[in-house]
Amino acid sequence: MGQERSEIPKMEMLHKMVAELILLVRFTMRISHSALVLGTNVTGRIMGSDVFRRHFHLLLSCVVLFGPLLSFWVSTYSIFANGNHYLYRKFLRSTWGWTSTLTGSFIVLVSLSARHPPSACLRHLSRIALAGCLLWTCQRVLTLLEDAAGTCYEPIAPPQEVQSSASPEQPMLVLHQEQTKASCLRNSMLWSGYEVSRDVLNLCLCCLLLVEELSVFGRSLTKRSAGGPLRFIFLLCVFLLALWLFLLLCQLAHFPQFPSQQLGGALGYLAWRGLYQGWYRLRPGWGSPGLPDEGIASCTDTDKSEL
Repeated sequence: MGQERSEIPKMEMLHKMVAELILLVRFTMRISHSALVLGTNVTGRIMGSDVFRRHFHLLLSCVVLFGPLLSFWVSTYSIFANGNHYLYRKFLRSTWGWTSTLTGSFIVLVSLSARHPPSACLRHLSRIALAGCLLWTCQRVLTLLEDAAGTCYEPIAPPQEVQSSASPEQPMLVLHQEQTKASCLRNSMLWSGYEVSRDVLNLCLCCLLLVEELSVFGRSLTKRSAGGPLRFIFLLCVFLLALWLFLLLCQLAHFPQFPSQQLGGALGYLAWRGLYQGWYRLRPGWGSPGLPDEGIASCTDTDKSEL
């Protein structure tokens, strides 16, 4: 009997601890949900504003043009001056993969929130697929142009009788005309020619694409239709946009290459201009998948009328 009486207070204390823990978890979830709603509402209004959307490409152009000037102030001992940094290896080399994955998830959740049929969801996803095909085509064309316009040289040590009369700092160069840029650099030879920065091209196009696709959240979605998963994916996309801008600044400041980087930014801008300001504004008869907010505003209006 004495042992049973001593176990009763322990069980009551255990129940109290579990109840307090549940209350703490609920309070933390409410605070997290309120912070999520507040953060997505503020960023959604900024991303969906006409001023931000109409002038973001101007901001990006200024970054690409004047970003190399930061090389006079940045430190050469910074961790971002190392081309083998973790961010460069994990994100910069797979820029389009991260962008297409998160943006595609955002489009799917937006379509589910707006009660789109599967065909409409696939039509909106085709915008990302078309942008990816255009980016791949641009990279292939640039590779062919670089291989056609550039030349490959193999440095070799000159003979001793020639080395006595020539400068020892200038080795002889043997021309290899049948080498491509990739094979030339793979064989530790020298490549001379013009090039366009693939990294700046990818970053600029991905930033412009994210701004266009994320503007739907602030302009067309209502608070009722934006659930927790959609808000979380939206914040991840906003964080990805900030990361791409940061990596773009790091590339321009620590590894300036004029005019290679500026040509890459201009090509990314032209790709965005041709898609979102040109083809996607045409009628569906021209094979256009439509703009990001097409069909969403009408769905949210019908939801409000039903309420």
